[in-house]
Amino acid sequence: MAYTLTVGSIRCHILSDGLHVVDGGALFGVVPRVLWERVLMPNAQNQAPFDARSLLIESDAGLILVDGGYGDKIPQKQRRILQIGDRTERLLDDMRSVGFDAADVAIVLMTHLHADHVGGCTRFDTPDHSPGPLVPTFPNARYICQRLDLAEASFPNERTAATFHAENWEPLLEHNVLEVVAGPQRLATGVRTQIAPGHTAALQVVWVEDGGESLLFLGDAANCAVQLDRLAWVPSFDIFPLTSMETKRTLIDEAMASDALLIFQHDPVHVTGRLVAGERGPRVE
Repeated sequence: MAYTLTVGSIRCHILSDGLHVVDGGALFGVVPRVLWERVLMPNAQNQAPFDARSLLIESDAGLILVDGGYGDKIPQKQRRILQIGDRTERLLDDMRSVGFDAADVAIVLMTHLHADHVGGCTRFDTPDHSPGPLVPTFPNARYICQRLDLAEASFPNERTAATFHAENWEPLLEHNVLEVVAGPQRLATGVRTQIAPGHTAALQVVWVEDGGESLLFLGDAANCAVQLDRLAWVPSFDIFPLTSMETKRTLIDEAMASDALLIFQHDPVHVTGRLVAGERGPRVE
């Protein structure tokens, strides 16, 4: 289900590629299950539900999509592990429900290159999603990623290799539609990126600002609302966990100062929220 909102005069849509599951221990790192299960109850296999949201922005530079979800290239074994089932085009269906299609997208901003964020940026060029030649999913878009993240994904180590799949970005290079940048970017009037390292070397979060209002799409800087409430709750799949804590501290200060509407990319319960002052520090409401 898509959600539509406005930031000043800028119209935005929160889309979803659907729920999957992740290991609860991986999601909350060193935090004991007896604590985190009060927030997100796991199943019998210790797996927690995880959404895969994207943000669609109607800007003066055209339609901007932030992240492309898992997509439809997932093999059957992985579908069973993630409990995705046989769904196809979930993100595109959400996009169509708000009046747009893949061909309408002008810019795809890739927050980073993990499969649940960019798997849907390429697709098999077959009518039934069966394996075949790979092409960009959004045929008229330019795709933007950070140089450090592309380097990290292209030359993974033993710890990161399972999270990066070249089929998600190499076809973009082959079709000459991947723009590799370094540092924060101004995508359109009122739309900018900010580097938020920790989860990866150069994770990008996205700000939408207009008419005295602001929105912050957090990406994997904070998968769930509770990870802003408790800075030490850092996923084990963050490559630089201590940096993640400092990044969250910075984003909290900036979001509090602007009363930003927060969008949580993965939280199965909290789609949006705002930070308010609490007795023990800022918390999400």
